[in-house]
Amino acid sequence: MDLNAIRAERGKWMEWKNIAPLREAIASLPDFHAECLSENTVALRSDQPIDMANLERIARMMMPWRKGPFDLFGLFIDTEWRSDLKYNFLRPHFNLRGKKVADIGCNNGYYMFRFLEDAPAKVVGFDPSALFKSQFDLINRFAKTDIVYELLGVEHLPYYEEKFDVIFCLGVLYHRSDPVAMLKGLRQGLEDGGEVYLDTFIIDGDDPVALCPSESYSKISNVYFVPTLKALENWCIRAGFKEFEVLGTVVTTSDEQRRTDWIESQSLEDFLDPADNSKTVEGYPAPKRGYVRIKKG
Repeated sequence: MDLNAIRAERGKWMEWKNIAPLREAIASLPDFHAECLSENTVALRSDQPIDMANLERIARMMMPWRKGPFDLFGLFIDTEWRSDLKYNFLRPHFNLRGKKVADIGCNNGYYMFRFLEDAPAKVVGFDPSALFKSQFDLINRFAKTDIVYELLGVEHLPYYEEKFDVIFCLGVLYHRSDPVAMLKGLRQGLEDGGEVYLDTFIIDGDDPVALCPSESYSKISNVYFVPTLKALENWCIRAGFKEFEVLGTVVTTSDEQRRTDWIESQSLEDFLDPADNSKTVEGYPAPKRGYVRIKKG
């Protein structure tokens, strides 16, 4: 697979008519280095002057903002997901210092900015969305990090020029119609002894089975399989992983995912049965996530 040819082709995506105005807007902003603070909210701080009204106008051009939150010089972007809750849940389980780290499905880079707290050797994000890369570029125009953002998907990971010590793959697996093949790709992207931090929708049960939604799950059309933890473990074994550790399970609530004025679209409250929040509108079990660590032998 010629990744450089794919990069060249996808680079043209940044020129699409709905993306080009965003690129022009980013280029029009002042260019200075701001301090990037990455606690629960990834925040930019500087004494340099900036037109806050224009900054908000540009940020709102890039809606919806899914992952965050962010604070850009006092402009608070209240994203749909409180991604800090997931990050802080996982944080006690990993150490990234001096390691090569990849984030698969990195969205606007919220987790990657957080990774910098741990002084990794390198951070690479994979996500084919031109909109989300533009959000990342807006923040990184001022943060000026060395994070590499690739307009590539998980399917390109086995062919990437580098292998990684740690891979994060959060909220991606259920979007793939062949989860075992995707897990094999993650394994191919690892150095020997490397590890993957994975989260995915799960259903309760002790049997190695999976829910297969007929048309949609929680109003998401591209959810193909929602496994039990035992089924997920078997997938990982089939993919060649040698260790499987459950870090925890978490029911998604409106504390973590909700509608804000930075998305202007539906969110969790619209995806659940209004008469019974333990079910989706389709009648399936409501979203619950399993967090696991899997290792390459």
